[in-house]
Amino acid sequence: MVHHHHRRPGLQATHHCAIRSRAGTCISLFHVLLILSFWLPVLENGGLALACGPGRGAGRRPNLRKLSPLVFKQHVPNVSENTLPASGLSEGRVSRYDPRFRDLVPNYNTDIVFKDEEGTGADRLMTQRCKEKLNTLAISVMNTWPGVKLRVTEAWDEEGMHATDSLHYEGRAVDVTTSDRDRAKYGMLARLAVEAGFDWVYYESRSHIHCSVKSEKSSAGKSSGCFPGKSLVRTEDGGTKRLDEIHLGDRIAALDSRGDVVYSEVIAFLDRSPSERRQFISLNTKSGRVLTLTPSHLVPVEGRSTVFAVNVQPGDKILVSDTDATSAANEVDSRLRWDTVVETKLVLEEGVYAPLTMEGTLLVNDVVASCYALVNSQSVAHYSFLPLRVWHRFTSFFLQRRNDPRLFETSRINGTEPTEQEGVYWYASMLYWLSSYVLPSNMFYN
Repeated sequence: MVHHHHRRPGLQATHHCAIRSRAGTCISLFHVLLILSFWLPVLENGGLALACGPGRGAGRRPNLRKLSPLVFKQHVPNVSENTLPASGLSEGRVSRYDPRFRDLVPNYNTDIVFKDEEGTGADRLMTQRCKEKLNTLAISVMNTWPGVKLRVTEAWDEEGMHATDSLHYEGRAVDVTTSDRDRAKYGMLARLAVEAGFDWVYYESRSHIHCSVKSEKSSAGKSSGCFPGKSLVRTEDGGTKRLDEIHLGDRIAALDSRGDVVYSEVIAFLDRSPSERRQFISLNTKSGRVLTLTPSHLVPVEGRSTVFAVNVQPGDKILVSDTDATSAANEVDSRLRWDTVVETKLVLEEGVYAPLTMEGTLLVNDVVASCYALVNSQSVAHYSFLPLRVWHRFTSFFLQRRNDPRLFETSRINGTEPTEQEGVYWYASMLYWLSSYVLPSNMFYN
């Protein structure tokens, strides 16, 4: 057996476990979560159900600052609609026979006038996120102009009347006016839409304002840190596997606390949705490496510790395996170097996988990445999962004493292995909920 412990001076200084800037927070969170370790056997069987609210902005007092209207052809933010800072990529048309049609919800708000010129009720159908923003805008309109209501001229489109990649086809966009059709109000209406939380607002026409929102799956509350299923990881036998072929108990390449490349056991999937399509960020490096992951995922960056993938910019350097086709397989993974990012772009991929290793890191497509997301500290996240790692070691030791690894391997061969979960892992959901009460809000992905 070959052991990969070729330590590289300097790497450990940038590694997650060497970061102690938030030691106080880590320790306090550790004490809270250590108590939770005693609940693991109960929660593992009983599960945990969580409900998602509208977010941390709910219930705030209205902002009383003076608002300036948008001018004709202005859009906020000042980027293209189909980019990450705005509403993101189109995920394809939704027809009445599409399974995604069930995700559209009708809006029967009596404070909104729906044009519904088709007579099919299509203008009332939209995503839940779009509905929430629209209802907020309706209140702002009535408060700004007493006696005037918000008017929707177009929402979900099933007739193909828009551009190919229009978000109207997914119920993620609405065109709005005021009920009195006073065009002098439209600039301020656009500003109110920005304040209501729409992800992209465009004073598109003299006759309406265009507003759109991100996909439900790309919002921070529903999107953990993941990789697409086609991403490759290196296994202990020197080969590679797609992430959708990895199972619990497999050992894959990871980075330990000393900066050494080791093979670490997969103890859980923090998210696992084989059929789900999601928006990812693709980080392309000078040497041709491509790391594709969700925007909220943590990535080690030279001189910046670990940062959210969305904050990685061209010119930043990320840690990659210094592969060489002429090198022996057992040496390829142990040599790491910094590689310059030359391009970042938003892509749509299928399959959502977030393996958790004992080290809290992994190499994906020969690029070092964290197993964690949503909270901008690798050390805090790793400490938070300590109870899970302790529980895993305890149960593994117990099974080994009973010679159960052999029985477990037999069950895998016979196809009787327990079915792996789909969706976000219960422990990860619980931690995110708990962290919102323990950690400052500026540590969360937004």
